[in-house]
Amino acid sequence: MSTFFRLAGLFLAASLTGAGQPTIATNFQALDPDVTVDVIVRFKQNPQERHREKLRRNNGRERHRLDLIRASAVTLTGKAIKELESDPDVAQISPDHEVSAFLDYGAPAVSAATARQQYGVTGKGIGVAVIDSGVYPHKDLLNPATGKTRIVYNENFVVAAGKTVADPKAYKDDFGHGSHVAGIIAANGTNSTGPKFKSSVTGIAPGANIINLKVLDLNGKGTVSGVIAAIQRAIQLKNQYNIRVINLSLGHPVMESFATDPLCQAAEAAYRAGITVVTAAGNLGRDNSAGTQGYATITSPGNDPFVITVGSMKTNSTRTPGDDAIASYSSKGPTLLDHVVKPDLVAPGNRIVSLLDVDGNKTYLRPSNVVTTDYYAVTTKTGEFSKLYYTVSGTSMASGFVSGAVALMLEKDPTLTPDLVKARLMKTATKSFPASSTSIDPVTREVFVSQHDLFTVGAGYLNVAAAVASTDTFPGAGKTALSPLAVYDDASGDVFLVQDYSALWGTNALWGTSAVWGTNALWGTSAVWGTSVLMEAQSALWGSNALWGTSAVWGNNATQGFSALWGSNALWGSGANSSSISSEATHIAQDGDSEPVRQN
Repeated sequence: MSTFFRLAGLFLAASLTGAGQPTIATNFQALDPDVTVDVIVRFKQNPQERHREKLRRNNGRERHRLDLIRASAVTLTGKAIKELESDPDVAQISPDHEVSAFLDYGAPAVSAATARQQYGVTGKGIGVAVIDSGVYPHKDLLNPATGKTRIVYNENFVVAAGKTVADPKAYKDDFGHGSHVAGIIAANGTNSTGPKFKSSVTGIAPGANIINLKVLDLNGKGTVSGVIAAIQRAIQLKNQYNIRVINLSLGHPVMESFATDPLCQAAEAAYRAGITVVTAAGNLGRDNSAGTQGYATITSPGNDPFVITVGSMKTNSTRTPGDDAIASYSSKGPTLLDHVVKPDLVAPGNRIVSLLDVDGNKTYLRPSNVVTTDYYAVTTKTGEFSKLYYTVSGTSMASGFVSGAVALMLEKDPTLTPDLVKARLMKTATKSFPASSTSIDPVTREVFVSQHDLFTVGAGYLNVAAAVASTDTFPGAGKTALSPLAVYDDASGDVFLVQDYSALWGTNALWGTSAVWGTNALWGTSAVWGTSVLMEAQSALWGSNALWGTSAVWGNNATQGFSALWGSNALWGSGANSSSISSEATHIAQDGDSEPVRQN
C-alpha cells in the first residue's frame, strides 16, 4: 500500500507542474485554417512587444493583455494557430472559453449572526472583489456612518463583438446576478431593518467593501480572458483596497487539467498574492449524460485544488440546519481529468433572498423568483412586488456565503493566509448529514436521490461562528491546504484519498485527515457523517482505509455511478470533453431545487 501512495503522490506532483502537456489544445488540431477563433496564447516569458507584433502579423486582434499568466487573449485564424504551434516562444494555446453565471434562512442556518455578535466583526475594512455581472449601487450597500457606497471600485471587462476594449462606463449590473451575490456577501439590511420589518435581509459581512469587476454581459455570459483580466486587476488593487477575497460565482466545463487551464492558473496567481479565492462548484449535479449520476461535473476554476469550491444546500425554509439537505443541482466531484476531491464544503444556495437591481435585466423576475413586501415588512398589503429584493438559487449564492464568512475571519485575524482560511472553514464545517435526500421536480415529477458523501458535500456545511472562533494553526512554513486527490486502485477496486504531504491535512500534518473529514478515522464508523450513514456493506465502505469499496459506493442506489466514473473515459480518458457534461450552466438556477419528497 505504501508503494501505491508514493505513486499517487508522484501523480499529484506531475499534475501541479503540468508535465507532458501539449502546446496546443487538442480541439484545435483539425481547425479550419480560415475560421477565426478566440484564444489565449501563453508565452514562456512575460510577453514583450515583439511577441505582440508576431500576433499582429498573423492578423491577431488582441482583446486582453493577461500578463498575470504571461498571456494574451487574441482572435486568430486556424492557420495562424497552427503556425504558432511551432513557435519556440509559445508555451500553450487554449480556447477562450465562455463562462456563465451560476445561479433569509441561509444566514441563521450557518450561524452568521452569532459570529458577528460574539466577536463584533462585520467584515469592516476587508475588500471583496466580486467578479460577476456588475453590482448595482443598492441602498443596502451604503456605509450608514458616511452615507457613501461601499462599492469602492468599478470596472468593466466585457468586450462586445467587434470591439478591442471594454466600455469604461458600462459597469452597471445588466443581468442582476452580481448584485444578488454581492448582497449575500455584504448587504447591511438598511431597507429591511426596524419596527416596520419582520425580517432583515442582511448579508454575512455587512461591513465589507465591494470591488465591482464586471465580466458577464446582460445574458450572464463572458469569456475566460475577461475573468483573468479582472483577477489581474484585483491583484493590482489588492493593497489599495485591502482586497483579501475574490468571489467567482461563474465557470465553464472542465476541458483540460487545472495545471494548464488559464483560468485556474489565474486563480492560483491570486492565491499566491495572498487573496482567498472562493468559487462556485457549478449547477450540473442533475446531469447524467455521461452515466455518472451527476458526479465529475465540477466546473472550472472550481476544479483547482488551491481555491475554495462551494456546493449548494437547501435550507428548506427553516432557520436551523438540522433539516437542510444538498440541492440536487449542485455539481459533484471528483473533478474531471485530475480527480481532485471537490467541493471543499457546502453552504446555503437554494432560494436565497438578496438584492434586486430594478434597473437591470428582468430575466430572473419570473413568478417563482419574486419576493413580495410582506415577506420582510409588517404590512397589510399582500402580493405587492418588492423593488428591493428577489430570490435566486445556485452554487453562485453558496459561494457568496463563504466569501462573506472569509471577510469576517480576516477582520478578526488579518494575518490569516488563504491556506489557513480554507483549512479552518473545512475543519469547522458541520459534519452531520443524513445518508441521502430525495427531491422531486414539481414540473416533470422526476425524482432525484442525492447521497451526502465526500464528493457531494465535501468537508461539511459552512459554520460561520465556528470558523470565526477557530484559532487552529500549524507549525512551520510551507503548509498548504490543497484539496486532495481521489485515486482508484484497480487491483482492489477501492478509491483512496491521497494528500499532498506538505498540506495541512497530510499524513504527518498537525491536524491529519481525521480532523478535516472525520473524527476517529478517514471514514470510520463514528466519523464524518455519523453512524446513520453506514450502509449494509459497512466493511467494504469503510474498510482497508478506502473511501469506499466496490460493493458499496455512495449508498445502495448509486453503484452504477461508480462504474461509470472509474471504469470508462468519463473520468479518466483523454477523450473526455465538454459534451460529456454538456448542460446549460444556469438551467436549474432560475427557480431553485425541486420540492422535497414528503413522508405522509
